[in-house]
Amino acid sequence: MINVTLPDGAVKQFPVGTTSMDVAMSISEGLARNVLSATVNGDVWDANRALPEQTTLSLNTWKNDEGKNTFWHSSAHLLAEAIEALYPGTKFGIGPAIENGFYYDIDTGDTQLSINDFKKIEDKMLEIARQKNEFKRTEVSKADAIKYFTEKGDEYKLELLEGLEDGQITFYQQGNFTDLCRGPHLKDTSNIKAIKLLKVAGAYWRGDEKRKQLTRIYGITFPKQKELTEYLHMLEEAKKRDHRKLGKELELFMFSEKVGAGLPIWLPKGTALRTRLEDFLKKEQIKRGYQPVITPHIGKKDLYVTSGHYEKYGEDSFQPITTPREGEEFFLKPMNCPHHCEIYGNKPKSYKELPVRYAEFGTVYRYEQTGELHGLTRVRGFTQDDAHIFCTPEQVKGEFLDVLELTTHVIKKLGFENFTAQISLRDPENKEKYIGTDENWELAEKAIIEATQEVGLETTTELGEAAFYGPKLDFMIKDALGRRWQLGTIQVDYTLPERFKLEYIGADNQPHRPVMIHRAPFGSMERFIGVLTEHCAGKFPLWLTPEQYAILPISDKYIDYAKKVQNELNQHDIRGVIDDRTESIGKKIRDTELKKIPFMLIVGDKEAEVNKVAVRKQGEGDQGAMAVTEFVDYFNKLAETV
Repeated sequence: MINVTLPDGAVKQFPVGTTSMDVAMSISEGLARNVLSATVNGDVWDANRALPEQTTLSLNTWKNDEGKNTFWHSSAHLLAEAIEALYPGTKFGIGPAIENGFYYDIDTGDTQLSINDFKKIEDKMLEIARQKNEFKRTEVSKADAIKYFTEKGDEYKLELLEGLEDGQITFYQQGNFTDLCRGPHLKDTSNIKAIKLLKVAGAYWRGDEKRKQLTRIYGITFPKQKELTEYLHMLEEAKKRDHRKLGKELELFMFSEKVGAGLPIWLPKGTALRTRLEDFLKKEQIKRGYQPVITPHIGKKDLYVTSGHYEKYGEDSFQPITTPREGEEFFLKPMNCPHHCEIYGNKPKSYKELPVRYAEFGTVYRYEQTGELHGLTRVRGFTQDDAHIFCTPEQVKGEFLDVLELTTHVIKKLGFENFTAQISLRDPENKEKYIGTDENWELAEKAIIEATQEVGLETTTELGEAAFYGPKLDFMIKDALGRRWQLGTIQVDYTLPERFKLEYIGADNQPHRPVMIHRAPFGSMERFIGVLTEHCAGKFPLWLTPEQYAILPISDKYIDYAKKVQNELNQHDIRGVIDDRTESIGKKIRDTELKKIPFMLIVGDKEAEVNKVAVRKQGEGDQGAMAVTEFVDYFNKLAETV
């Protein structure tokens, strides 16, 4: 018999040879129909593999990421089978599952595939899927694997085999297609009911631009046609909400080739929006005892060598700035924390002064590859709403809880109600990626886990996702289209205070090492605004909108009255513009609607005579005539002003 521990902690015994699918069947036939793979002792397996003697088991369905990844990886193999059937002699690179769907890198020789070929490939995939071909796993010796792919003439698979040893190599076969793969896969192809190929692109083999460029085909599949239809609708909606498109239409930001790729320039309306966000967080920080600081955009190389950022980000940084002084090098700063460590160390501290909280909207720089740049969400220069808290070990939990409260307040204020938190820990099997002692890592990880449990925060845990100097809590936001984004972060760090030799004098009159908490509720201002723009489709919360109203004079005769209204609204910190163009009032209304300006204040003879404005609300129409003071009260109730 074998012992199987289920997610609820129950331990059940089964005969030797039992599979995850057998366990599912013992629970319910309905569950077994939905199982796509299983997590066995931390690794994802095929559901029809025999379980080991001692097993911790969880069953993966379409409802969790592991299940979807299995589904999409199997779909990549289905794509490959269809292409090999349609284009004999095709050679195959890699075909992984990705966040939404899958891709396969292929070499079709002289045949050039395009989106015009997608329908034929999709039809072939569906034809094969209906054959209900089983995914068969076989352990293969390296010699036999080399022989197979040599006979097939696939140099890409032969190169992948070079890094593998006997005992590590498995083949998967479904129908007429066999691939080098470690799995896992579905039981058979019949679950794949809805298929859409999305795009074709070029991809250098092994990511090396000196190697051959292969054809990369992206696709997505679902167990039901309805889910594919909903996903394609979401993609269309995402195109309309693309922050790059809306940013241009709403005149928020721009990029210039002369300035440089990945370096956003904020236009007046975008600057107004961004400033409003910063002011909101600054007020919240002042309430909570943060001290604003400002640090330079550059620092000496030695600073980042001490912090460990040079070793970590040196290759991803801009080239060093050399000076006339021999051997002197500066870098554009990759992070703000080393500068804040220097501020803390500027003068001696007593335990009575702790915690110390330094906050800065500090711009940092990373040399991202050109192909990875994407609007505001992946840039080379970005501003973090950074703060660093220096506290005693006894204060860590309380400070972490305070930061949790601030971060959740900020997220909800911006309209993100659907979010979870990811506890990112170091990989215990690969500790050389990180700096710091095991003892300090254990203390930091314990502090994060206990704090999240205390407030009942919904969390997931990911090994290997920690920062190089400490574990962190990343906030995973779901936007209006259901897409997940990583935004705010909180990190507990025992390592940088050690590297910078930071101290405070304790109650025992002896020096002690403080603990450092890094936090950024927005994360990157650029990324946050990009995500927020798409989340609200450019209709920002009223308190945040750059132009909250447009005054529309019926003719030039009423421009002076419009200016009087604008001056009065300015006194109440309500921002807007006057549309003084020589256009019909109908055209002015249509144009203002397109600009997503929340309110139109129409002024003509009747309004000027009684000192009122005719109010129209964006998307809702006429709200009636109001005195300016009435409109201010009406506006403030809607705005939930900060």
